[in-house]
Amino acid sequence: MKLIKLDAIDSTNEFLKALSNKQELENFTVITAENQTKGKGQMGSIWASETSKNLIMSILVKDFLSDINQIFNLNIAISLAVIEVLETLNIPNLSIKWPNDIMSYNKKIGGILIENSIKSDGKIVSIVGLGLNVNQTNFENLPKASSLAVICNKDFNKEKLLFSIVDCLENKIKGCTNKKDFLWESYSNKLFKKGIPMPFSDQKKNYFMGIIQGVSQIGKLEVILEDDTVSEFDIKEIQMLY
Repeated sequence: MKLIKLDAIDSTNEFLKALSNKQELENFTVITAENQTKGKGQMGSIWASETSKNLIMSILVKDFLSDINQIFNLNIAISLAVIEVLETLNIPNLSIKWPNDIMSYNKKIGGILIENSIKSDGKIVSIVGLGLNVNQTNFENLPKASSLAVICNKDFNKEKLLFSIVDCLENKIKGCTNKKDFLWESYSNKLFKKGIPMPFSDQKKNYFMGIIQGVSQIGKLEVILEDDTVSEFDIKEIQMLY
């Protein structure tokens, strides 16, 4: 694993993307930064982080996805890798808020952004961005956010976390071919608020009740509606109100 450490950068995803376009990088090359000025979340949202307190990283993943319809497999692999590592640290009540926010209790402690590009030879190259709130304790104006330090009342070693997550991700990816169904089941079982009646809103601010049933093979959220039908929603088409 090649690790490139930066003090400050606009976006580790953008830096790694540009670097991979200029030169051939080894698989699982990692960029990490102490400060990220233009961190990105899903669909253009902003990921803010206190300098030097949190784990900000991007990982190059190639030679894994061969079909555009398999892209959600990578979401599952990285989400489960993060959860598995945090479980070894006894972080309590962990879950995945679809598609890939990492939760402890009702608080978001991490977010994942995966950007895929299809090369001229048909190969899919992925940049996996991870922001994990580690030692930050001030979350003013962020009522739904927390960190490992706040939850466990102690500091954590960010570099150990980084290496553990990358190692675990590699193992998940290597085992994905033989254990795909098991990984999908594990992901589904870890879904935040699965099986619990919850209020939702759609893009038009229409409010409705639903129950998360699971995730479709292309990564859409499956929700049982009040008339017992099942609807599928894409990212940003639906918001859980909790």
